Amino acid sequence: MQEYLAAIPIGIFLSFMIGPVFFVLLETAATKSIKEALFFDLGVILGDITFILIAYFSSYALLIKLKDNPKLYFFGGLIMLLYGVISYLGTKRKNPENIATVKFLVDDKVPVYKLVLKGFLLNFMNIGVLGFWLGILINIGPKLDMNGTKIFMYFALIILGYFMMDVLKVLAAKQLKSKLTPVKIRQIKLIVAWIIIVFGFFLMIKTYLPLDEIMVIFTTN
Repeated sequence: MQEYLAAIPIGIFLSFMIGPVFFVLLETAATKSIKEALFFDLGVILGDITFILIAYFSSYALLIKLKDNPKLYFFGGLIMLLYGVISYLGTKRKNPENIATVKFLVDDKVPVYKLVLKGFLLNFMNIGVLGFWLGILINIGPKLDMNGTKIFMYFALIILGYFMMDVLKVLAAKQLKSKLTPVKIRQIKLIVAWIIIVFGFFLMIKTYLPLDEIMVIFTTN
């Protein structure tokens, strides 16, 4: 029971880890709608669930080898960097004084499946997230007697805590929308694009540096 009580705080802590997902979630909530932000978050959570299942059903030796594979960090970082560059250039060429662009910035509706896929891929391309969940599984598994049901409940509580805090973040960020002009929305999108570029760059650098020399924020959400 004591282990379960610690699960939700872990989820809350995870929700506030600074990374590209954190900023994109807030940007989506502030510039679009609560519904769109939550669908993006659903994609992120599906990415976490996928990593948890991989960690649980794969062998320890294989996961350690996979987690520390520098090529995966480089590939994931490159994809994230390219995504950030494309997003930056796409937003940069939009003139907020143009009526069509104002509609694009303020009223643009993204299909649900694209939001879910965006959240999933942005989370899944960071192999360090797998390392995070693997570390938790290694720590908590023996305490729960490696019982599948108990482990499922433990991770479900973490995800619940994570999601609850994300909902609060979305609601808070949404309050900003009425104060955002097309110019400010464009600036936010550009800043978030740069943040994604920076995180992608650091993931690529991680390929060539020892794991313990990289800040923990670049190995989580």
